[in-house]
Amino acid sequence: MTIIDPSLKLTRRERFLNVLSYRPVDRLPDVEFGYWADTLRRWHREGLPEWVTDDYKADAYFGFENWYWNEVPYHVPFRGFEVKVLWEDERRRVVRDWLGVVKMEFKEGAGESIPTYIEYPVKDWDSWQEYKERFDLDGISHPGWEQNVDRWRERDYELGIHAGGFFGWARDLMGLQRLCRAFVREPELVRDMFEFRTRMILRAIEKPVRELKLDFAHWWEDMAWNGGPLISPRHFKELMVPYYRRITEFLRDHGVRINIVDCDGNIDLLVPLWLEAGINCFFPCEVRAGSDPVRLREKYGREALLMGGVDKRALIEGPGAIEREVERLKPLIEEGGFIPHVDHRVPADVPYGHYLHYLRVKRRAIGKAWAEPAPAR
Repeated sequence: MTIIDPSLKLTRRERFLNVLSYRPVDRLPDVEFGYWADTLRRWHREGLPEWVTDDYKADAYFGFENWYWNEVPYHVPFRGFEVKVLWEDERRRVVRDWLGVVKMEFKEGAGESIPTYIEYPVKDWDSWQEYKERFDLDGISHPGWEQNVDRWRERDYELGIHAGGFFGWARDLMGLQRLCRAFVREPELVRDMFEFRTRMILRAIEKPVRELKLDFAHWWEDMAWNGGPLISPRHFKELMVPYYRRITEFLRDHGVRINIVDCDGNIDLLVPLWLEAGINCFFPCEVRAGSDPVRLREKYGREALLMGGVDKRALIEGPGAIEREVERLKPLIEEGGFIPHVDHRVPADVPYGHYLHYLRVKRRAIGKAWAEPAPAR
């Protein structure tokens, strides 16, 4: 039995909430994750209009309904470091950025290529105590609140809040290797960082959560690779789950029951711990990395809400593979608790014609009428 009932006439917000609650919908939300810059440049040569230069413009052009643009903003004041070029030659430069991270980057293509990270500002307990003084938790604000609060209250679209995250945030301050060592050798440092982070998030989200009927909270971690999580499940349970729960319990007390975590890689071992912590929706469900949504649903049941999970390799291969991949996901589409989209950013080896074919096939499966955005050359 499918949850799709075309006779229903739902708002975008009702559709989002219903599908993630296993309730009937007129169709599923039409969502996509995004594109690498090289992908859009290639597609410009194959028929995509030149003005479509980023994810936001692509969403507008293709007519997607991406939830992650719809979050109430907040600002946590931070006394940043002086941005300074420490060394450079004709091709490269070493820069200390606003967060205090020292990195080497190429001058040409800066912002697209991955820099080489040289030094991070948080190295030990003392440097962390100094660093956290740069944050002003008493000065947290909500830009645009007065101008937008009435519209937010009367909306017919989904609206959420960014609840931050822990591992990804700390990694940006310490570096991956130092942070992973700290979980084992300096757990009190990790606890102090996550306690501070919890207080920061709760202060930042308190006003919107109390005064608006929000639909979801969004978290970012990226703490797994193809082989599994970057820390042991034991350390995750001991040093992360308690802090998640303080935030998710506050959210639940105020009606927010959908907690969406963005984590690449193989999340299998973390899913039950996230569920214990109150995080119940997982994306982008990278198939090649071991996070196949079909398998995750079989293993963890309807408690695990899922987004993504369309294997990007099918889009590279072509129409037949695309059709088989969407057909493979049909049971999840019909059951609910699942919003299909490509399982990460679309890579540049996907032809534009293949992508348009994928959209046709997916939209047919989710019950949305097709409208050709542009002819492929």
